[in-house]
Amino acid sequence: MSAEMAEQMLRRRGVTVSSIADIVFTLQQRYHPALTMAQCEESVRAVLGKREVQYTLYTGIALDELAEKKLLPEPLQSIMEQDEPLYGVDETMALGVTSIYGMIGLTSFGYLDKEKIGVIEILNSRKDGIHVFLDDLIAGIAAAASSRIAHRNPDAVKYTD
Repeated sequence: MSAEMAEQMLRRRGVTVSSIADIVFTLQQRYHPALTMAQCEESVRAVLGKREVQYTLYTGIALDELAEKKLLPEPLQSIMEQDEPLYGVDETMALGVTSIYGMIGLTSFGYLDKEKIGVIEILNSRKDGIHVFLDDLIAGIAAAASSRIAHRNPDAVKYTD
């Protein structure tokens, strides 16, 4: 598997690097006023370049697709169809992605999992397929890419609410 293959898998499921980069930009722009979308896309691609991310994506997308085809054994099939809130395996897999660039990704993931911004909201609300894993994996990738930017810019603007 390669980063290019991961991008192809995401596109097949309706997700682009730029849609993930939009989320990264939203997370980091207030701290880095000169941040560009190109930098966010580069950071997303760096995350997608990690083999463990590729394997996690492959597994999550495969489970979503198998559930769409009704090929999972019960009770897993019903859990996936209902997107059971207490399932948690989807978040657990995504949390592995968030820590690739440090624990700061964990807080960003928690925010994204709760707020569901951008393409995450689109995936979470679509009824034309099952995206139990994909929405959380996108949040994990965005959180990791955001964390990567934060770690590479130690002179970030301090932001207070």
